Amino acid sequence: MKIDSGEIGFDLDGVIADTAAAFIRMACEEHAYCSFTLEDITSFQVEDCLSIPVGVVETIFGAILQDSLGTGLQPMEGAVQVISEMAGAAPVTIITARSLHQPVQDWLEHFFPAAACANIRLVAMGHHDDKARYIHEHKLRYFVDDRIETCLQLADVAITPVVFSQPWNQGRHGLKSVGSWQEIRAMLAL
Repeated sequence: MKIDSGEIGFDLDGVIADTAAAFIRMACEEHAYCSFTLEDITSFQVEDCLSIPVGVVETIFGAILQDSLGTGLQPMEGAVQVISEMAGAAPVTIITARSLHQPVQDWLEHFFPAAACANIRLVAMGHHDDKARYIHEHKLRYFVDDRIETCLQLADVAITPVVFSQPWNQGRHGLKSVGSWQEIRAMLAL
């Protein structure tokens, strides 16, 4: 069975935006923490798995949240193409735990065609644990997220989660997973 593109929503960081790559680059270039790779990030709470002070982690993520373009945040491979295609068929809903709407809007407008941006609904909700409410408000049945705690919460309230595979969510669930935007595209009825 294929998913109607208007019934699936997406998290931003770790799904559409390659936030981990930006974090790794900034940790090395700006703070001289260069001895780790993506595979070493085995916890959503980065400070729990890396020997980087909490203050440095907060500084890096704060910079990414406040100025996604200025920090060089890039889209995940294939995300722009698939979301642009989806936006041609139905509104695309992005629900992020970020609290600042404008840096995300600016980032989307930079990387996505204007026609796609015109059909993207962006919700910057400000925290991780209330996505279900916004998903229900937008009448979505499926949601792609990299944070396993969010996915498990969604499964408990009749929303079908799809885990975007990242090192921090491996081996911690039995939910449907995807490893790329090509796999997401294959699930869609476009």
